[in-house]
Amino acid sequence: MDLLSQEEITTVMERFKLQNPKPKSELVWKNPFTLLVSVVLSAQTTDKSVNKATAPLYKIADTPQKILALGET
Repeated sequence: MDLLSQEEITTVMERFKLQNPKPKSELVWKNPFTLLVSVVLSAQTTDKSVNKATAPLYKIADTPQKILALGET
């Protein structure tokens, strides 16, 4: 059972958009992949900490293939 109907969800989202038409994240990201990684990490810590930790990583590995190529060590 949904908590809100589709119409209610649409109304809520429209109100959010009116209050903040161009929302910005505090997370620093380069592409959809790095945004996903940063969002997952931010669930465990602050956005500031995520940005600090990912800045050097994203300079060398900002795609799944590049991260895989880094290896486990």
